[in-house]
Amino acid sequence: MEQAITARVYVLGDDVDTDQIIPARHLAISLDDAAERARYGGLALSGVPLEKAGLPGGNRPFSDTISSRSPYAIIVAGKNFGCGSSREHAPVALAEAGLRAVVARSYARIFYRNAIDGGYFPPLESEEDLTGWFATGDEAVLDLGAAALRNITKNRECALREPGAAGEIIRAGGLFEYARGRGLVEKRR
Repeated sequence: MEQAITARVYVLGDDVDTDQIIPARHLAISLDDAAERARYGGLALSGVPLEKAGLPGGNRPFSDTISSRSPYAIIVAGKNFGCGSSREHAPVALAEAGLRAVVARSYARIFYRNAIDGGYFPPLESEEDLTGWFATGDEAVLDLGAAALRNITKNRECALREPGAAGEIIRAGGLFEYARGRGLVEKRR
């Protein structure tokens, strides 16, 4: 896992649920087939109401439905990110779009664990609401080692909560990689 991520930021508000991250109508796309799975990237956050997509102004889609990639690699969100159903498709869609981290005030725990356990991206928590510190398109540096997020555009930095025991799983690249490294499951051949 990389220690620092420099990227453009995408800002969302509170209570972004899994049906906004990947609408249920798209769940028929296979997660097992790589080409099919890549399609999720272009659909990531397609259920967010347009006026709340890419704050503060809104009306900024997260992904390009043609390339399935996003120009934003860090999401800054409010509280309760990933609430709703427990579908693994939500972190998969964000990862397929090129997301490398989410920093939110708080998470629905099942989304938080799905993101960590699957090794999709680190979900980090802030002590305060950072949605007013950033605008969609700002450049930022997320320093995972120092647990800090710096807004390069506005020259502001904030501390993040340490991920605790989950940090070892994040650094390993997911639960299975962590277990392999500990000798709890067989290594891949």
